[in-house]
Amino acid sequence: MFKKWGIISILGLFLVACSNEKEAVEEVKPVEDIEEDIVEEVVEEPAVLPYVAPFTGIRSDVEQTQRPIIVTMNNHPLARPQSGIAQADMVYEMLAEGNVTRFLALYQSDIPDVIGPVRSARDYFVEVAKGLDAFYIAHGYSPDAQKMLNARVVDNINGMQYDGILFKRSKERKAPHNSYISKENIFAGAEKVGAPMEIHKIPTLSFYDSIEGAKIGDPVSSISIQYGSGASFENQYTYIPESGLYERKTGGVVTVDKESEKPVEIANVIFMEIPHKTIDNAGRRQLTLTAGGKAYLFQAGTMKVIEWENIDGILIPMENGVPAKLVPGKSWISFVPTKPGLENMVNYLP
Repeated sequence: MFKKWGIISILGLFLVACSNEKEAVEEVKPVEDIEEDIVEEVVEEPAVLPYVAPFTGIRSDVEQTQRPIIVTMNNHPLARPQSGIAQADMVYEMLAEGNVTRFLALYQSDIPDVIGPVRSARDYFVEVAKGLDAFYIAHGYSPDAQKMLNARVVDNINGMQYDGILFKRSKERKAPHNSYISKENIFAGAEKVGAPMEIHKIPTLSFYDSIEGAKIGDPVSSISIQYGSGASFENQYTYIPESGLYERKTGGVVTVDKESEKPVEIANVIFMEIPHKTIDNAGRRQLTLTAGGKAYLFQAGTMKVIEWENIDGILIPMENGVPAKLVPGKSWISFVPTKPGLENMVNYLP
C-alpha cells in the first residue's frame, strides 16, 4: 500500500514538474514574441519610355516622326488671344517692325486643329524655319522674304496664294488680324506643294531626365522684358513652384489659348542677345542669326547666364561649350537686340 501511494506521489510530482517546466517555457517564449518570416516586397522601377520628343524632351512610347511646322503668328494686341499657342513645342518671339513682336510657333509633337492669326514672313523668320528644316506657314511677306519663299529656300505655303482656300478669314476680327489655318489644311497644303512631312533633321537640344536636375542656379521667381515703351509688349514670366512651370502675361493679361482658354505653360524661358538693324522706313529689321552671343536661361525657378550658338542653322542654348540642358516641356525663346541688350531689357527678381 505504501509502495502504491509512493509511486502515485512520485508520478504526481513528475506531472507538476512538467507543468512548471511548460509554464517556464511559455514565460520565456510567449506566442506573441515569436518572430515571423519577413517577406520583402519587390518594388519594380517604372520602365523608361524609349522615345524622346526632339523639341520638348518629353518621353513617350511612340516615336515622334512628324516634320516640324512653323507658323508666323500675329502678336498685335488686336490678334490676342491666339489660337493654338498653348500647344506649340517652342515659341520664338522677335521684333517684326518698330516695337511690334511676332511669334514663330513651332509644332511637332502636337498640332492644333486651328492656328492663328497667321501673319507675314520676314527673311529672318525664313532663316529660322530653314535651319530647323520646318514646313513654313505665313500670310504675306516682306520683299526679302518673298524672294526667299519664291526660291523655295524652305517648303512653305502662304496666304497670299491660298487666301480663302487653305487660309480662312474669321468674322470676329478685322484684317490683317483674322487669317487662320486648320490642321487639315496644313497637310493639304503640304501635299499641294509636294512637301514631305516626316522629320529628317533632329535638333541637338539636350534635356534633363526630370526637373530636379535643373534646380542649380540663382533663385529667380519673376522675369520681365519690355519691347518699346508701352505695356502692349511688356511680358512677364512668373514661376509656379507647384507645377515647376512659368505663367506668361503681356500687359498684365495672362497669355491663354483662344480655343481652349488654357494658359500657356512654359518649362524653359530663354533670352538670346542678337544684333538688330533697322533697314527701311516701315521699321523692318535685319537680324544676324549666325554670330552667337550672350543668353539668359530661366528654368525650375533658377537663372543662368549662358550663350547661344548657331549650330547647323539651329539656334542652340550653350553652357560651357555644350548644349545647355533644358527641363522637359515647352520653351519660349525671345530675341533681344544687342542694343540696348539683355542687361537693360530683361529684369528679374529672386
